[in-house]
Amino acid sequence: MSAENQNHFANDLTRRAFFSRTSAGLGAAALASLDTQAATQPRAGGRPDLPHHPAKAKRAIYLFMSGAPSQMDMWDHKPKMADFFDKDLPESIRQGQRLTTMTSGQSRFPIAPSVYDFKPHGQNGTMVSELLPHMAGKVDEIALVKSMYTEAINHDPAITYICTGDQLPGKASLGAWLNYGLGTENENLPAFMVMTATWTGRKEAQALYNRLWGSGFLPSKYQGVALRSAGDPVLYLSNPGGIDSRVRRRMLDSLGRLNSINSERTGDPETLARIAQYEMAFRMQTSVPDLADISDEPQHVLDLYGPDVLIPGTFANCCLMSRRMAERGVRFTQIFHRGWDQHGALPKDLPNQCRDVDQPSAGLLTDLRQRGMLDDTLVVWGGEFGRTIYCQGKLTKDTYGRDHHPKCFTIWMAGAGMKGGVVHGETDDFSYNVTKDPVHIRDLNATILNQMGIDHERFTYPFQGLDQKLTGVEDSRVIQEILA
Repeated sequence: MSAENQNHFANDLTRRAFFSRTSAGLGAAALASLDTQAATQPRAGGRPDLPHHPAKAKRAIYLFMSGAPSQMDMWDHKPKMADFFDKDLPESIRQGQRLTTMTSGQSRFPIAPSVYDFKPHGQNGTMVSELLPHMAGKVDEIALVKSMYTEAINHDPAITYICTGDQLPGKASLGAWLNYGLGTENENLPAFMVMTATWTGRKEAQALYNRLWGSGFLPSKYQGVALRSAGDPVLYLSNPGGIDSRVRRRMLDSLGRLNSINSERTGDPETLARIAQYEMAFRMQTSVPDLADISDEPQHVLDLYGPDVLIPGTFANCCLMSRRMAERGVRFTQIFHRGWDQHGALPKDLPNQCRDVDQPSAGLLTDLRQRGMLDDTLVVWGGEFGRTIYCQGKLTKDTYGRDHHPKCFTIWMAGAGMKGGVVHGETDDFSYNVTKDPVHIRDLNATILNQMGIDHERFTYPFQGLDQKLTGVEDSRVIQEILA
């Protein structure tokens, strides 16, 4: 080898390039093979070995209540607590379980019964709070799971856990896994889109980090794309001043050739991901404005979602947008609604939060069903953990707050092969411990994958010498009891 070539080789052999030529390089070659085979499939991208079994869901919409909604004020009716007002939570119930630093120093743990009325709804008399009048009318269409639990007790690790399968940052999100595994039905829109809705409850809300919809160890082209409510719907979607579409096309072609040369030299799969992302951005210049323009929606459809539907960024508007994404082939849509972290003033803030999401959630189910889409669209609603029956701070009948509680909380699922009108799992009289049919958040993710046609045990990606899985190495199962 000449001295010139030796220098050239040494410059190319960066740390990233070295690993891409060894163990990671094998993974890149395998991915290239998968992409070639996937080209013969009707969809764009995805692994050719998927789905593992016939899928009930072509797409999924995840309504994520960031901050942890209070299950005993919304779904988990505990009438016996009326007799326990301001009495301490019995140690036999708490059993020395971990508390956050916000209440661990309290001398008392006074019980705060829900101040909201519950009534039976649907064919099975499912008890639902007065805060959810619209969703109360949907109980025959949803599977309600009251026995969810997690190990995480603080927001950031808890939300990272349920979204990525691990409390520590760095893993791929659920949407990225689905994008990687199943590809897209519309090459002009991302397969995974994310919206953060405005909220009217507690103004101090937990931050959301893009790792919640990130790709982690998967190539970056699989990460979620955030849709904004102001300015360009997607960042940097518009051409810079003085640059028209023809000029941008020439720029992308030239940049693509340079990136291809770099990819051949270094074997870095991220270079190919950048090419794909640039091309997607160019196609999105036409597809995204059409997606975001709801002027063609008839009034009777807008009325399903409630009076806020025309206000960009509201939960109602996001729900309508999620339906528009679903019918355009977006594989996975996730809406984050913040403000559920009610450590104080719960009777003031919780009704506002419920008004934000109640009618739009019910309207989304109705809209999907009327379009014949609910049968193959999975809808999931829930947060990262639950809240305590005991009060944080001073307790009165008019104001109280609740601390974080990972031992039990409630979610619901609808559409795409889910049983309607079923209530799965039970908690004790204090909504503190699961007493029947516990469901871990790994089980929830396994069930979502199952409905999308994926066996969570076989769905892996090699990274750092391990076959990574969304559901990790611990035992997890599909919640068969709620499947039709």
